[in-house]
Amino acid sequence: MSEMTIDPAEFRKVLGSYPTGVCVITALDQGKPVGMVVGSFTSVSLDPPLVGFFPDKSSTSWPLIEKAGHFCVNVMGADQGEVCRAVTAKGEAKFVGVEYVISDHDLPVIANSLASIECRLYSVTEAGDHWFVLGEVLRMETVREDDPMLFHRGRYGGFAERM
Repeated sequence: MSEMTIDPAEFRKVLGSYPTGVCVITALDQGKPVGMVVGSFTSVSLDPPLVGFFPDKSSTSWPLIEKAGHFCVNVMGADQGEVCRAVTAKGEAKFVGVEYVISDHDLPVIANSLASIECRLYSVTEAGDHWFVLGEVLRMETVREDDPMLFHRGRYGGFAERM
Protein backbone atom coordinates (compact mmCIF):
# COMPACT_ATOMS: atom_id res chain seq x y z
CA MET A 1 0.00 0.00 0.00
CA SER A 2 1.60 3.28 -1.08
CA GLU A 3 1.29 6.44 0.98
CA MET A 4 -0.49 9.37 -0.59
CA THR A 5 1.21 12.77 -0.77
CA ILE A 6 -0.97 15.23 1.12
CA ASP A 7 -1.44 18.60 -0.55
CA PRO A 8 -1.48 21.36 2.14
CA ALA A 9 -4.36 23.23 0.45
CA GLU A 10 -6.44 20.05 0.26
CA PHE A 11 -5.55 19.24 3.89
CA ARG A 12 -6.89 22.64 5.03
CA LYS A 13 -10.01 22.26 2.86
CA VAL A 14 -10.89 18.80 4.15
CA LEU A 15 -10.20 19.59 7.81
CA GLY A 16 -12.07 22.88 7.40
CA SER A 17 -15.19 20.73 7.07
CA TYR A 18 -14.95 20.11 10.80
CA PRO A 19 -16.23 23.10 12.82
CA THR A 20 -14.27 24.23 15.86
CA GLY A 21 -14.97 26.52 18.76
CA VAL A 22 -13.10 29.81 19.04
CA CYS A 23 -11.08 30.81 22.09
CA VAL A 24 -8.75 33.65 22.96
CA ILE A 25 -5.69 32.60 24.94
CA THR A 26 -4.45 35.45 27.16
CA ALA A 27 -1.56 36.20 29.51
CA LEU A 28 0.40 39.21 30.75
CA ASP A 29 3.78 40.27 29.40
CA GLN A 30 5.43 42.92 31.55
CA GLY A 31 2.00 43.99 32.79
CA LYS A 32 0.44 44.26 29.33
CA PRO A 33 -2.14 41.80 27.96
CA VAL A 34 -1.06 39.47 25.18
CA GLY A 35 -3.30 37.05 23.37
CA MET A 36 -4.03 34.87 20.41
CA VAL A 37 -7.16 33.43 18.80
CA VAL A 38 -7.23 29.63 18.52
CA GLY A 39 -9.65 27.12 17.08
CA SER A 40 -7.78 24.10 18.39
CA PHE A 41 -8.74 24.11 22.08
CA THR A 42 -9.75 20.81 23.69
CA SER A 43 -10.18 19.11 27.03
CA VAL A 44 -7.51 16.46 27.59
CA SER A 45 -7.66 14.91 31.08
CA LEU A 46 -9.86 14.91 34.19
CA ASP A 47 -7.12 13.69 36.56
CA PRO A 48 -5.17 15.90 36.57
CA PRO A 49 -7.46 18.47 34.93
CA LEU A 50 -5.68 19.31 31.66
CA VAL A 51 -6.67 21.27 28.56
CA GLY A 52 -4.74 21.80 25.35
CA PHE A 53 -4.35 23.90 22.24
CA PHE A 54 -2.00 24.12 19.24
CA PRO A 55 -0.30 27.46 18.49
CA ASP A 56 1.54 27.83 15.19
CA LYS A 57 5.32 27.90 15.53
CA SER A 58 5.35 31.19 13.60
CA SER A 59 3.10 32.90 16.18
CA THR A 60 4.60 36.04 17.71
CA SER A 61 2.14 35.91 20.63
CA TRP A 62 2.80 32.32 21.74
CA PRO A 63 6.40 32.93 22.99
CA LEU A 64 5.10 35.75 25.23
CA ILE A 65 2.35 33.53 26.63
CA GLU A 66 4.81 30.66 27.14
CA LYS A 67 7.22 32.98 28.96
CA ALA A 68 4.40 33.99 31.35
CA GLY A 69 4.10 30.35 32.44
CA HIS A 70 0.32 30.49 32.76
CA PHE A 71 -2.60 31.49 30.56
CA CYS A 72 -6.36 31.96 30.43
CA VAL A 73 -8.60 30.31 27.84
CA ASN A 74 -11.51 32.68 27.10
CA VAL A 75 -14.31 30.83 25.27
CA MET A 76 -15.84 33.26 22.79
CA GLY A 77 -19.55 33.77 22.24
CA ALA A 78 -21.08 34.09 18.76
CA ASP A 79 -21.48 37.83 19.42
CA GLN A 80 -17.77 38.47 20.14
CA GLY A 81 -16.39 38.90 16.64
CA GLU A 82 -15.05 42.37 17.49
CA VAL A 83 -13.01 40.90 20.34
CA CYS A 84 -11.44 38.33 18.01
CA ARG A 85 -10.65 40.98 15.39
CA ALA A 86 -8.98 43.16 18.03
CA VAL A 87 -6.85 40.31 19.40
CA THR A 88 -5.65 39.31 15.93
CA ALA A 89 -4.27 42.84 15.37
CA LYS A 90 -0.52 43.34 15.47
CA GLY A 91 1.51 45.22 18.07
CA GLU A 92 -0.03 47.96 20.19
CA ALA A 93 -3.45 47.60 18.47
CA LYS A 94 -4.09 44.29 20.28
CA PHE A 95 -6.70 44.64 23.01
CA VAL A 96 -7.81 48.12 21.92
CA GLY A 97 -11.49 48.26 22.90
CA VAL A 98 -11.36 44.83 24.59
CA GLU A 99 -12.73 44.82 28.13
CA TYR A 100 -11.00 42.49 30.58
CA VAL A 101 -10.17 42.13 34.26
CA ILE A 102 -7.00 40.78 35.83
CA SER A 103 -7.72 37.62 37.83
CA ASP A 104 -6.20 36.46 41.11
CA HIS A 105 -3.80 34.38 38.97
CA ASP A 106 -2.64 37.59 37.25
CA LEU A 107 -4.35 36.71 33.96
CA PRO A 108 -6.49 38.83 31.63
CA VAL A 109 -10.03 37.44 31.64
CA ILE A 110 -12.08 38.84 28.76
CA ALA A 111 -15.38 40.39 29.83
CA ASN A 112 -18.52 38.58 28.74
CA SER A 113 -16.75 35.53 27.33
CA LEU A 114 -18.84 32.36 27.70
CA ALA A 115 -16.31 30.77 30.03
CA SER A 116 -12.82 31.30 31.34
CA ILE A 117 -10.28 28.60 32.19
CA GLU A 118 -7.14 29.71 34.00
CA CYS A 119 -4.16 27.38 33.64
CA ARG A 120 -0.57 26.80 34.64
CA LEU A 121 1.64 25.73 31.73
CA TYR A 122 2.00 21.95 32.08
CA SER A 123 3.97 20.99 28.96
CA VAL A 124 4.84 22.04 25.41
CA THR A 125 5.52 19.37 22.78
CA GLU A 126 6.61 19.82 19.19
CA ALA A 127 3.88 18.79 16.73
CA GLY A 128 5.00 19.46 13.15
CA ASP A 129 4.64 23.17 12.37
CA HIS A 130 2.73 23.73 15.65
CA TRP A 131 3.26 23.24 19.37
CA PHE A 132 0.97 21.05 21.47
CA VAL A 133 0.43 23.03 24.68
CA LEU A 134 -1.04 21.44 27.79
CA GLY A 135 -2.31 23.54 30.66
CA GLU A 136 -3.23 22.38 34.15
CA VAL A 137 -6.52 23.98 35.15
CA LEU A 138 -6.28 26.21 38.23
CA ARG A 139 -9.69 27.89 38.08
CA MET A 140 -12.64 27.92 35.71
CA GLU A 141 -16.08 29.42 35.47
CA THR A 142 -19.04 29.65 33.14
CA VAL A 143 -19.97 33.30 32.70
CA ARG A 144 -23.04 33.06 30.46
CA GLU A 145 -25.09 30.42 28.64
CA ASP A 146 -25.19 31.80 25.08
CA ASP A 147 -24.19 30.32 21.73
CA PRO A 148 -20.47 29.82 21.05
CA MET A 149 -18.51 31.34 18.22
CA LEU A 150 -17.61 28.68 15.67
CA PHE A 151 -15.05 28.53 12.87
CA HIS A 152 -16.05 26.50 9.81
CA ARG A 153 -14.71 26.48 6.24
CA GLY A 154 -12.71 29.65 6.80
CA ARG A 155 -15.59 31.64 8.32
CA TYR A 156 -16.74 32.62 11.78
CA GLY A 157 -20.35 32.05 12.79
CA GLY A 158 -22.68 30.73 15.43
CA PHE A 159 -24.67 27.64 16.28
CA ALA A 160 -28.10 26.95 14.80
CA GLU A 161 -30.15 24.13 16.34
CA ARG A 162 -31.76 21.75 13.84
CA MET A 163 -34.48 19.31 14.78
